[in-house]
Amino acid sequence: MLVEQSVINGSMNYSFAPEGAVIICFTSGTTGRPKGVVISHTALIVQSLAKVAIVGYSEDEVYLHTAPLCHIGGLSSAMAMLMVGACHAFIPKFEATLALEAIEQHHVTSLITVPAMMADLISSVRLKRIQKGCDSVKKILNGGGGLSDNLIKDATRLFPRAKLLSAYGMTETCSSLTFMTLFEPMLEASGTSLQMLAITSSSPVKARGVCVGKPAPHVEIKICVDGSYNVGRILTRGPHVMLRYWDQIPEKASNSVEETWLDTGDIGFIDDHGNLWLVGRTNGRIKSGGENIYPEEVEAVLIQHPGVLSSVVVGIPDPRLTELVVSCIRLRENWQWSDDSFKYSVQSNELFLSSTILRLHCREKNLTGFKIPKIFILWKTQFPLTTTGKIRRDQVRREVMSQQLSFPNKL
Repeated sequence: MLVEQSVINGSMNYSFAPEGAVIICFTSGTTGRPKGVVISHTALIVQSLAKVAIVGYSEDEVYLHTAPLCHIGGLSSAMAMLMVGACHAFIPKFEATLALEAIEQHHVTSLITVPAMMADLISSVRLKRIQKGCDSVKKILNGGGGLSDNLIKDATRLFPRAKLLSAYGMTETCSSLTFMTLFEPMLEASGTSLQMLAITSSSPVKARGVCVGKPAPHVEIKICVDGSYNVGRILTRGPHVMLRYWDQIPEKASNSVEETWLDTGDIGFIDDHGNLWLVGRTNGRIKSGGENIYPEEVEAVLIQHPGVLSSVVVGIPDPRLTELVVSCIRLRENWQWSDDSFKYSVQSNELFLSSTILRLHCREKNLTGFKIPKIFILWKTQFPLTTTGKIRRDQVRREVMSQQLSFPNKL
């Protein structure tokens, strides 16, 4: 039985975890301090079964543990593999070279990733110019953020026989809420060649947000709309929802956990086809000139430029606008940054990028004027990440603020 420990008025206090609790799993802490989430046996079972059914896991799998077992994505995927009787392959921690070696050595058939992991795998293969063993991989489930169009294309080249899916979820919902197939190799009539289906004009990344697919069968999702638009807070309920946060006083309510709607903290909408779209985080939105700006929406536009490898958008204090929209940019290989590069990029074939070019790009993609970043910063190193590969947006914001007196210096 789980026992919770806390300090109240200077003395240690012990209490039993709620009935049905199986584990206390901590959140990533991308925007603040990690929180302990009390998860039930039921939630872990139904979420693991959902992955088995939707991804199509079987007893023939050789599953590579790329995610730590302290993370809900790694834990629920591991449980799914135990349920089907698959083989498990472990590495000490995720490093692209170690993962690629394990894939080749153990003939790995399935793994899970986050965008940073996928990018590292692709970069490692490009540097070493080898691609041995990747044909054995048949299933990849990506979480922790959407894959850009370029990453999807590169991933399908690296793993040509793999079904590539994305999942959206969180620790509080015991992993995935929705699933979406990004790429599925289909045998043609001859049964010998593969056909690409997902790399089409129907990209999962659009200016309004990122499409994360449809909910699993047992998952209920609704949008709590703010104002006249169909965009609002994403709520969910069902057997997958957490019991409560660790060390949180239980609410005295008659409703069971399955009947209570959980606010995910995300903003989004559901389209006419039943797909859920993510627009941003409630606690991550920027207030500028009286308007709400969601960083993810701006990032989705910037990443569509061929010279942008990745971007992080944050808001910094401003006496006139309340907050100023700032975009930190990492360039793709062979691209250069220049404050006067507009004329060069237009009149020559050289790969230059500048603030002027990116603002023009945003306008061409119909990004509303007040959402276009006022400041662009060239970020020369990796963005800070959590242990699960998610961007530490709070840390990026602190580093930008520490440099705001010396703009346009490059970090």
